[in-house]
Amino acid sequence: MKRLIIGITGATGTIYGWRLMEMLRSEGDTEIHLVMSPSAKLTLKMEHDVELDYIYSLAHEVHQPGNIGASISSGSFATEGMIIAPCSIKTMSNIAFGNTGDLMSRAADVVLKEGRKLVVAIRETPLHAGHLESLTKLARLGVVIFPPVPAFYNRPKTLLDIVDQSCMRMLDQFDIHVETAPRWGEEGGVPAVGQKIEGGKIAGE
Repeated sequence: MKRLIIGITGATGTIYGWRLMEMLRSEGDTEIHLVMSPSAKLTLKMEHDVELDYIYSLAHEVHQPGNIGASISSGSFATEGMIIAPCSIKTMSNIAFGNTGDLMSRAADVVLKEGRKLVVAIRETPLHAGHLESLTKLARLGVVIFPPVPAFYNRPKTLLDIVDQSCMRMLDQFDIHVETAPRWGEEGGVPAVGQKIEGGKIAGE
C-alpha cells in the first residue's frame, strides 16, 4: 500500500485537505498520514460545519503538529511524498528556509531531502516579491507549486465541483488517478478545441 502525507494548514481552503483524503479513501490503495496545524482547526470551524473527528477518521494515522518524533519526521519511513493543502505563507516560508520547528515543516523537509514529491497548494493572493522569491526557491528544489486555481471549462455547478477538479489534479502528481471531474480532451470528458463528439466518443474534426 502506498503512503501519502496530507498536511492542512490555517490558510483558507481546509476543504481541499479533507476532500483529498475522501478521494484517497475511495481509491482505497493509499495509507493516509495527516498532520493538521492548530490554525487549521480554527479555520475549519469558520469555513465548515464538519466535525474535527470526521476529518481525523479519514486518516489512517493522525500526527500531532508538535510531535517532532513522529514516524513521518524520519526519512527511513517510506512515503510517496506529501501534499499540503491548503498551504499557508507561513508554512511555505518555513519549508523554503529549512525552519523545521514543527512537524508540518519537518515532514516536508524530509520529503525533499529524500527526493520524494512535495506538492504545496499555496493559498494567498495577491503575492508580493518576497512570496514569489520563496516559491521560486521551492520550485528550484523540485517542489510542485500548485495554487488551487479553479477550472471553468468543465462548467462547475457547485463548490465541490471546483474543489474536486483541483484535488484530482493534485493526486495526478502521484500517479493516483481518481475520476472526480471531467478531463479535457478525454473520452467522457470535455471536448478539446477542434474536437467533436461522435457516437459518444471524442473525435478529431
